[in-house]
Amino acid sequence: MATWANYGMQNSAAPLMEQLMFFHDHTLFILVMITLMIGYLLGSLATNHHINRYLLEGQTVEVIWTVLPAVTLIFIALPSLRLLYLLDEVSLPSVTLKVVGHQWYWSYEYSDFKDIDFDSYMLPLSDLSEGGLRLLEVDINVVLPVLTQIRALITAGDVLHSWAVPSLGVKIDATPGRLNQTSFFMNRSGLFYGQCSEICGANHSFMPIVIESVPVNWFLSWLKKQT
Repeated sequence: MATWANYGMQNSAAPLMEQLMFFHDHTLFILVMITLMIGYLLGSLATNHHINRYLLEGQTVEVIWTVLPAVTLIFIALPSLRLLYLLDEVSLPSVTLKVVGHQWYWSYEYSDFKDIDFDSYMLPLSDLSEGGLRLLEVDINVVLPVLTQIRALITAGDVLHSWAVPSLGVKIDATPGRLNQTSFFMNRSGLFYGQCSEICGANHSFMPIVIESVPVNWFLSWLKKQT
């Protein structure tokens, strides 16, 4: 999760988030190279005292500064499109989780199992245990199995919300009257925190998300307790 000392992205807990981080680094490297090159050219022009009085046109230079940005954009666009289609792909999910945003809490339903649904509210400061995280802990965690393809169906019951868990690379709008879907695959156990990322009213900051990633046998035991 994010702490006060984090200057970058959270540690990845899903393959798609790893790909997003790779793309971020790839794009940032290209932008840094462009910035350094432009800075060098501007500095050279500012300190250059030579003038070519007979220069009328420079077709070679114009071709270069037209082709070079086009090639650079291709190197950015191709990985971006590949990643975009990977994020949209939902293939053979093992568990389906339905998420409904409300003012101001989340409702969850395990669609593959009978009568397993609950509301998840933020814990007030008075109920936090020692070491609990302010504004991030909830009364009931979302329990999901590790190393399993998960499909999430997201909607809202009143206004726009956004279900976002940064370490999983998940950020999906919860829109009233519309069912959005995404999928993710958690490659390690742990607690993964998120928050509503769409301004939805006065208590927008008080509807956190906690996903508890557990081994499959623990998940099956949790399901038996719920039924």
